[in-house]
Amino acid sequence: MSKYQSINPYNNEEFASFENPTSQQIDEALNLADRLYHKWRYEMPASRAEILKKIATALREHEAEMAKMMTLEMGKLLSESQEEVELCANICDYYAEKGPAMLEPTDSPSSLGKAYYLKQATGVVLACEPWNFPLYQVIRVFAPNFIVGNPIILKHAHNVPSSAALIAKIIKRAGAPEGSLLNLYPSYDQLATIIQDPRIQGVALTGSERGGMAVAEEAGKNLKKSTMELGGNDAFIVLDDADPQVLRNVLNDARTYNDGQVCTSSKRIIVVKSRYDEVLHELKNIFANLKPGDPLDSATTLPPMNSQRAKEKLAKQVETATSHGAKVFYQYPEIDQEGAFFRPMILTDIKKDNPVYDTELFGPVAEVFAVEDEDEAIQLANDSSYGLGSSVIGQDIKHAQEVAAQIETGMTVINGRWITSGELPFGGVKKSGYGRELSELGMMAFVNEHLVIDVTKNNE
Repeated sequence: MSKYQSINPYNNEEFASFENPTSQQIDEALNLADRLYHKWRYEMPASRAEILKKIATALREHEAEMAKMMTLEMGKLLSESQEEVELCANICDYYAEKGPAMLEPTDSPSSLGKAYYLKQATGVVLACEPWNFPLYQVIRVFAPNFIVGNPIILKHAHNVPSSAALIAKIIKRAGAPEGSLLNLYPSYDQLATIIQDPRIQGVALTGSERGGMAVAEEAGKNLKKSTMELGGNDAFIVLDDADPQVLRNVLNDARTYNDGQVCTSSKRIIVVKSRYDEVLHELKNIFANLKPGDPLDSATTLPPMNSQRAKEKLAKQVETATSHGAKVFYQYPEIDQEGAFFRPMILTDIKKDNPVYDTELFGPVAEVFAVEDEDEAIQLANDSSYGLGSSVIGQDIKHAQEVAAQIETGMTVINGRWITSGELPFGGVKKSGYGRELSELGMMAFVNEHLVIDVTKNNE
């Protein structure tokens, strides 16, 4: 598939489509971005901070337009789209305020001489981004690299091309120099050609394991540094001392935020036996009270999935799970809507030999596991080829921290579900990828730590 289409998953109607660029258009975009990189090489990061603040302001000013477009294209609740825009404005503000200081030279004490390292831009970065958070996924790569001085070529998901165009327009109109973020709609063959181009110096991808493998292979073959933020099969561990009200509050949207289409959402809910029935019935109550409808309607709490294709894939995975012994504890009643609605469900009794045991279910399906004790909970949490996020629910915070430290994952939230903010590093281990985005760690992903050492005294 090479065509980029805007299809409203609420009614399955196409409202825009975009063709692949010509070779000349790709070359012009790469030239423009590369020229800007060479200009920025001679400017201080602080010179870009004020522009990034203006971009944050522009995002807030265009919140209604941006939020509506995201909801129309991929179906998330309008309130969640609005939250996403505000989060992205905050990320821009964070790097505008903190970024220049983070990029100051750092001393590296040595007996050989006065040593320090500079933090310098490396060049144009290709950002390959997914549909589930159309703005956030772009901004968390764009904002830090803008301050660093690395222009971005954006290849967004095939089903959110109108959001991609709007993001580029808002950033340009806010005063970003031409070439700061250039949006292209390449085919997969064209994408490989772009990665191979010497004007591209890094590749940042958020997406599926399959997409990550293909892009990482192409980047590796061409000796391009890459960061990969891939899928997750996140563990949500409920300890026996979990506060009932905290547990209820966290479960409320742990598996339904963005209709469960979040890399870091709580996909495997691992519960000590003493709390198992409680968790099952809390989840059932939460799911049963959802209200399907138009995601633009504030009364809706259950939106469609991002596409008919995604709905069918999830249905097939659930069928595989149940045909191999998983039990359906609960499933939402039939939804009389023509859109890509999936009936939220709770699966139990998923054994190790079930094909979905080590698979990411991307949608409103909760997998609930009963364990004898927390040692078994930790073992089950780590028995996964993924390691992106996790949660630990328990009243004894010191003990919860000890449990968290034993989980093989990139992120753990205690007494909460997944969370993100500009100052917090985001990323995983194992097949969930490598590298970090956001925070100072993410800012350094495509930075040259350029060592300078003065050994004059040694040669006098």
